[in-house]
Amino acid sequence: MAKAAKKTTRGRKQDRARVAGGQKHEVGYEAKKTKSSASAVKKAVKKVGNTRKKVEKRLGR
Repeated sequence: MAKAAKKTTRGRKQDRARVAGGQKHEVGYEAKKTKSSASAVKKAVKKVGNTRKKVEKRLGR
């Protein structure tokens, strides 16, 4: 019998460090968190890249 795949959190920290500008739920979460609009988040991602720290800094958080 094959062993079940081990569930790990590998890669999750890297994923949380980025904002996926094309995913509605990610943009909505960041907009709510920074009290800005979804379009402002998308513009920030285009301007400074998808690193969460840079996006939040750009949005004035």
